Amino acid sequence: PGLGALTKKLAERAARVIAVEIDDTIIPKLRENLKDCGNVEIINADILKTDVAALIAERCGGMRVAVAGNLPYYITSPIIMSLLERRLPIERITAMVQKEAAARLCAADGSREGGAVTLAVRYYSEPRTLFDVSPGSFYPAPKVTSSVIRLEVLSAPRVAPKNEKLMFAVIKAAFCMRRKTAVNAISASLPADKARVARAIEAVTGDLNIRPERITLMQYAEISDMLI
Repeated sequence: PGLGALTKKLAERAARVIAVEIDDTIIPKLRENLKDCGNVEIINADILKTDVAALIAERCGGMRVAVAGNLPYYITSPIIMSLLERRLPIERITAMVQKEAAARLCAADGSREGGAVTLAVRYYSEPRTLFDVSPGSFYPAPKVTSSVIRLEVLSAPRVAPKNEKLMFAVIKAAFCMRRKTAVNAISASLPADKARVARAIEAVTGDLNIRPERITLMQYAEISDMLI
């Protein structure tokens, strides 16, 4: 929450706000700025090391839960994926991130801008970019433009692979070598016979030379099912 500007606005609209801040040097100032917000609880901790599931169960029983924040740009993806992968009882995530990260996280299925994290985000949620924020909106002004994104968390994953772990292994293998064809990238990174990988990709996409970013989430699920 930094110094609490966003947290104060959230406190005006939410029944309860739990603010997790890692920087202990600003906690006193944060508490001072939010002293009149009786529905705000400040926790000095690393969100990546926090048991968010327990926090929600203990503090938000029965409430509708959403996550909002200005995410540190260097750990944007780890924070978002940690929230999604744990399948927490949250309805949405609204976050300000670097514009380039927003483009990747919210890329259309099968687009050139997509990557492994794009597919993972789409597996768990419906992502979209809400608006951009110029560097001049901050002091001191950063060197990059920011974007606010929203992830509407799905009640069930978008696709249903037979083996979720294998599907994500296939996706990760494909994007480890995204300049190669999907056949070459996947067969080089996984203990799978190249001919079998080729058969699966051709059967699903109809293109032996397709690049990893051009394969949709549904197609990755179908390819992984054929590799079991």
